[in-house]
Amino acid sequence: MTRIAVSRRNLLATGACALVGAVSLPGPASASALGGQNLTNEDVARKWYAAWEKNDWGPVDSLLADDFTFTSAAGDDHISKSTFKARCWETQIDFIGHFDLERITTGGEDAFVKYLCHTKDGKSFRNVEYLRIKNGKLQSIECYFGAQSSFPSAVSTGQK
Repeated sequence: MTRIAVSRRNLLATGACALVGAVSLPGPASASALGGQNLTNEDVARKWYAAWEKNDWGPVDSLLADDFTFTSAAGDDHISKSTFKARCWETQIDFIGHFDLERITTGGEDAFVKYLCHTKDGKSFRNVEYLRIKNGKLQSIECYFGAQSSFPSAVSTGQK
């Protein structure tokens, strides 16, 4: 066995360089229930609306936390995931065509999304939703739209 003499100073310098190098390297992406990588809040929001367009509950459900709640002016006051599925998903999935995400503004644990939703019958409406997000999952959504049940928007009435 060969002995190599290294001074403490050189040993500390080498250790410090190794530490700096380790911190600078990108770490392995942590796995998540969404398929692989850490997602930004904007990524989660975009995946949410894309999941609706697939007409499949699985991708929608995978984005929702177990204790997810939904609130809207239509009488939904912090309803549970199962009530959301029955009241919102099952009644709207054959109605929703696709979304144009017009504005996404994110914070540390949330996102505001303004979208134009195109229905399968050729109409459209705009909503704004506030999404609370934690660990890549939607904790809650608050949906804001006009007072009339027809989801008013200038686009759906032919105005620009």
